[in-house]
Amino acid sequence: MSKRQTPDSAFLRPPASGATKRGPMDVGLNAGDAGHSRRSVTTSAPSLVLLVPAYNEEKRIGPVLARYAEHFYHHYPGRIRIVVVLNGCRDDTIGVVRAAEQKYLSISHLEFPGRIGKGGALIEGLRLAPLADLIGYVDADGATPPAAFLDLVTRIGAGEADCVVASRWVPGAKVAHAQPEKRRFASRLFHLFVECFFWMGLKDTQCGAKVMTRRAMETVHPKLRLADLAFDVNLLYSLMRAGFSVKEVATEWNDQSGSHVVFNGKTSLNMLLSLVRLRLLYSPFYSWLRPLRPLETWLYKSLNAPPPRSAAEADTDTLRKPPRV
Repeated sequence: MSKRQTPDSAFLRPPASGATKRGPMDVGLNAGDAGHSRRSVTTSAPSLVLLVPAYNEEKRIGPVLARYAEHFYHHYPGRIRIVVVLNGCRDDTIGVVRAAEQKYLSISHLEFPGRIGKGGALIEGLRLAPLADLIGYVDADGATPPAAFLDLVTRIGAGEADCVVASRWVPGAKVAHAQPEKRRFASRLFHLFVECFFWMGLKDTQCGAKVMTRRAMETVHPKLRLADLAFDVNLLYSLMRAGFSVKEVATEWNDQSGSHVVFNGKTSLNMLLSLVRLRLLYSPFYSWLRPLRPLETWLYKSLNAPPPRSAAEADTDTLRKPPRV
């Protein structure tokens, strides 16, 4: 794994006495001007790590990173680190991210050469939880605008819940460009299976914008096993099982073209298989199924999907220090 080498705690340290004032590229580090109105960083607002998982996003991620860095500079008084988690990219996503890092010092990245899946990228990125008061993630396509994500941060900062998630399916949600009919049908069918298996009472588990407290993430991280698109279900169910509160909030959302997710027979079978595995993970019979692990791995690979992490892998991850970003 390669990554930008920057001290882990750089964005959490108070600026040194007499530190040079900087502009919006230093959002979360120091106050700034550079042609913008000055704003000061305060430690009274929760510090935040914002993860952006990315797979072949060179055409979309640049403007998204710029909008988030600028918006949080102008509207959020706390310290923030935006961390792009690159997952097996075969295009020049890394070049676009490095260009953004040169302009906005709040942006850094982690890079994994192998394709570990969106869930795998988030599992790795969420190990940064000890570095801030809050940690969250947002999709690289920009479907969730910065103001909508900031609303989640404001709500959790006010103590409304241990985890606040954006929802496109609760009253008050503003969906400017809806998903194509086929994707909407697949989404609702998946939601039906989620409710049948887990009874969480959430309308939208898959919207790619969520934020949670450090304590909540540190508690449930060992339970995060699913590296595919069912990762969000794994996260939310683990939080609820551990006694943490989850609040669903109406969001603003715009469907974006160029999605890498193709809903076909393989994708559907993969997600259903992951839900069954997660259900078994919390059953008293799970230990009996360990001899079937090689078969499970083969099946996931046949579906061109990242296999779930084993208990041993999860335990090993909790012993490692957070990666440097």
